[in-house]
Amino acid sequence: MAARQRPTDIRLHRQSRELELVYADGRHHRLGCEFLRVHSPSAEVRGHGPGQEVLQVGKEGVNITAIEPVGHYGIRLVFSDGHDTGIYDWDYLHHLGAHRDRLWHEYLERLEAAGHRRGD
Repeated sequence: MAARQRPTDIRLHRQSRELELVYADGRHHRLGCEFLRVHSPSAEVRGHGPGQEVLQVGKEGVNITAIEPVGHYGIRLVFSDGHDTGIYDWDYLHHLGAHRDRLWHEYLERLEAAGHRRGD
């Protein structure tokens, strides 16, 4: 399945702080750096099991400073806040793109419930 979800092109738009994933069938996703940072697959963000997730706050201005390939299955993103431990495999990136609106809304709800406000 991972091979079917592998993007044919990955473009970082630094000014708009978006990562664009382009697929062979014409689909494409634009994912904000903040969105990718707060949904990092790293243990620092996800924890080591269900219920151990760590809410990420204050990431509005974060950008991606490097994109590093990891084998044939994904990429490692290096963020301007120093975070660099998550490996984004192709299926996870596709999942983030396909469900971006719902995931972003859920993130904003978690921020609000925790008493945090984004400082665009």
